[in-house]
Amino acid sequence: MGIWSKKSITALRAEADSSEGGLKRTLGALNLTMLGIGAIIGAGIFVLTGTAAANFAGPGVSLSFVLAGLACLFAGLCYAEFASMIPIAGSAYTYSYATMGEGIAWFIGWNLILEYLFAASTVAVGWSGYFSAMLNSAGMHIPAAFASAPLTVINGHEVVRAFTCVDPTSGATITDALTHAAYATREACTAAGGEVANGLINLPAVLLIVALTMLLVRGVQESATLNNIIVAIKMTIVLLVIGFGFFYINKDNWTPFIPEMVTNPDGTTKYGMAGVLRAAPVVFFAYIGFDAVSTAAQEAKNPQRDLPIGMIASLLICTVLYIAMSLVMTGLAPYTSLGVAHPVSAALEAVPQLKWLENLVNIGAVAGLSSVVLVMLMGQPRIFYTMSRDGLLPPIFSRVHPKYQTPSASSWIVGIIALIIAGFFPLGLLGELVSGGTLAAFATVSWMLLAGWTAIGMTMYFVYGMGNSKIGKQEAGK
Repeated sequence: MGIWSKKSITALRAEADSSEGGLKRTLGALNLTMLGIGAIIGAGIFVLTGTAAANFAGPGVSLSFVLAGLACLFAGLCYAEFASMIPIAGSAYTYSYATMGEGIAWFIGWNLILEYLFAASTVAVGWSGYFSAMLNSAGMHIPAAFASAPLTVINGHEVVRAFTCVDPTSGATITDALTHAAYATREACTAAGGEVANGLINLPAVLLIVALTMLLVRGVQESATLNNIIVAIKMTIVLLVIGFGFFYINKDNWTPFIPEMVTNPDGTTKYGMAGVLRAAPVVFFAYIGFDAVSTAAQEAKNPQRDLPIGMIASLLICTVLYIAMSLVMTGLAPYTSLGVAHPVSAALEAVPQLKWLENLVNIGAVAGLSSVVLVMLMGQPRIFYTMSRDGLLPPIFSRVHPKYQTPSASSWIVGIIALIIAGFFPLGLLGELVSGGTLAAFATVSWMLLAGWTAIGMTMYFVYGMGNSKIGKQEAGK
């Protein structure tokens, strides 16, 4: 026994086939695909497309989505193969346990906290911003103190008291005001005629996490049904933007499709083919979430068949939507005008006939983010559940609700931690943690599959190939 101890695939399969775990198998391929889409399509399609086009790739951002999609597809194929071999809810943690040992599995399981738990908190904070903006446009206002975190990060590492500043010109509430030079101090905000408000708690984010946690405890089928509804809403809105926007594309905005490289004042460059390549890791964040499907392995009706379908289908569908959306957005408006907080709205404003879609886009963003939070909050407890059953976490994490057959205790623990993080910590710090945890998990799964196939190939070579090699026999006969 030790950090290199492995759990055999036979034992893992037996565990998956037994009813001892108590999780209810209710999800089919369609539900799993919708879970994947629900996790993938969030703010990325509404925000990252414009940012990447304006700052890096121009209209060529669609090629960046192709490159990022291919990278995720390769990772997705690795996950799909492991999921069909090892249909356990632990995702990359379980795959590591079977191939690389307990120590590596613990490392990956710990990093997955960054991907799932912190991602739920991060996206909940983003959802709060969109939700507050939507209420503001309807004439309803949440006090700034109850819509922003009391803490923020400056200089990359200093956690300090945050505050908001109401811009005297636009009337907009600037959260995280310390990051804006014009409002870098309370005195500067007041001197500019602004109104200072100290953040107390991000209440909308907290309430969202509480509501979704209650739903997840109630049942995975009910949660999947809500996710299906939310995904249908946001996909309909995305398709409306793509469908109606297609008829108003100005092809001049696509010329040149890959703009000539430009050198920034600080010496960095943008645009050109190098810009397309630089934009690929930026838009990669828009694909994060497909691996959450694998955490539902023990609630899938036919995991060996349905898990690969759910992961690959969701990736392909989202890639097509991302490419189409990027082409439409850069076709409606000059790419240089899309580097704003709401680039889809900026693109629609360039065509007065499409202005009616703006409110729908806000609804789509709110719906998109809420489904991401739901799927992340669903995935993390199931990883803890599996780690607890392996003895690496206390038994409370694997406690199953006697009526609803969900990991209720783990769900509440995750929900409480997530709401504390979302309510009191800044968005920027959370986003950096999420990206680090996700990349660690993706890289490890890909290397594990490569190592596994290499081991199989070398075994076949030494057992059969080397002894039957024609050139080997020829050399031996010399």
